[in-house]
Amino acid sequence: MNRDQKSFDMYKVGLGVLAVVMLAILFNAIRNSGQSGDVFTSGSDEYLASVGDRIRPFGGVYLPGEEKAANRPQIAAVPQPVPVEAAQTGPQVFNAACIACHGSGIGGAPTLADAENWAPRIAQGLDTLRTHAIEGYTGSAGYMPPKGARLDLSDQEINDAVDYMLEQIPQ
Repeated sequence: MNRDQKSFDMYKVGLGVLAVVMLAILFNAIRNSGQSGDVFTSGSDEYLASVGDRIRPFGGVYLPGEEKAANRPQIAAVPQPVPVEAAQTGPQVFNAACIACHGSGIGGAPTLADAENWAPRIAQGLDTLRTHAIEGYTGSAGYMPPKGARLDLSDQEINDAVDYMLEQIPQ
């Protein structure tokens, strides 16, 4: 007998045994499928109720007037926001923002003690000083950022700071 023929015959026998085992498992499963004494057999009321509990939606959709009062979420009181702070005065704005440059002359900013550097700026008028303080200005002497780089300040607070600084300049 040929060696290949012998391997083929062994393969057929193996497939036959495997088919017999599979048929035995199939017939055993069919025979035992309806014989369970468990309460969760297919079609029982308890089984259907347990399946219903497991697949029940997390929440529900209710139309107006159909809401369940017991299941409504309890909403805690919303904390009231902190009231907005009052506007700062000219000295407060100067000490919080302007003093950084006008206290030491950084970037060509005139200090309060330097009336000589303030004179040409004051000659341009109060409206020009206020406009440059609010909108910013780049000149030959240096750079003034808009609102002194404190954009959180209001225009009126900046104007009050300019007025305060002008009052502090020695005459």
